[in-house]
Amino acid sequence: MQNQNHMMKAVFCTQYGSPEVLEVRETPLQTPGKNEVVIQNYASSITTADTFLRRGIPKFSRLFLGLRKPKNPRVGTGFAGVITQLGSDVTNFQPGDKVYGETSLEFGANAEYVCVNTQKSILQPLPEQLSFEEAAPLCDGILTSYNFLVDAGKLQRHQHVLINGAAGALGIAAVQIAKSLGARVTAVCSAKNAAWVKSLGADETIDYQKSDFTENLNTYDMIFDAVGKSSYHQSKKALKKAGKYLSPVLTFPLLLTMMRTSLAGQKKAIFQATGLRKVEELNRLLKQIHLLIQKGELKIVVDKTYPLDRIKEAHQYVDSGHKKGNIVLTFHH
Repeated sequence: MQNQNHMMKAVFCTQYGSPEVLEVRETPLQTPGKNEVVIQNYASSITTADTFLRRGIPKFSRLFLGLRKPKNPRVGTGFAGVITQLGSDVTNFQPGDKVYGETSLEFGANAEYVCVNTQKSILQPLPEQLSFEEAAPLCDGILTSYNFLVDAGKLQRHQHVLINGAAGALGIAAVQIAKSLGARVTAVCSAKNAAWVKSLGADETIDYQKSDFTENLNTYDMIFDAVGKSSYHQSKKALKKAGKYLSPVLTFPLLLTMMRTSLAGQKKAIFQATGLRKVEELNRLLKQIHLLIQKGELKIVVDKTYPLDRIKEAHQYVDSGHKKGNIVLTFHH
């Protein structure tokens, strides 16, 4: 339901394409349903996945998201802010509570206010150690990487993991998570980011501009292709006998490879749609992540922040492929 008397600014994407297709519009503020809360946003994430959705790639994702244009024109999933209104059945939150979370396929987080269903979306109290800007992207990079390495990949102490795209939001989270598990970490990144990635836990780095990790004769227990730039076929020879190739970027070839490797052979290709897991399962992972943050073993890296009216510029920067960590929209109320 919409509240016609109260308006807010929000980002809309009504066609697939470059950052130029994004628009900031005035739109009515929603009135919360019985299981919903309205949150005044202070920060919202802009992720590589958001730019893929804007571009409508991979193409087969349009079967679910809209063939010719996005079914849902609202943009963004990660948010952090303060609850302003409660639905009649919400009992575990109060107005004024600082929270963060993710709207998942409901989208709409790149806005001054966001209406969230407490039963369908992640909604967590803001950890004391985190700012709004740090919490907004937590459910993207860190939660996704934690889900892949810990739940899907079952990474063990002393195993050797290679992280491709180690300077991005997922990659830099994965470096820290792998080290917290006691693994040996090889990070693939540019030479200019090597010292920084090592400072966050990588044991060694490979400059992707000078060396192809699939050709260097080393083998790994796990390859986490955080940017989806390689493939199981390319990476297979760099895996140990029972090694695992994990990618958060689902392509049709990866889907076929997952089916094939699940039936035969010891090497495995693994994909998991983190955002489509049950909210209860994701909340369990977030509790474990909160402990790592409290212990100082996990740092949320924010590269740049942008105001809402510079949303196109923010998407252009993510598209460039040179971000270090997370990109965040900020709101000043």
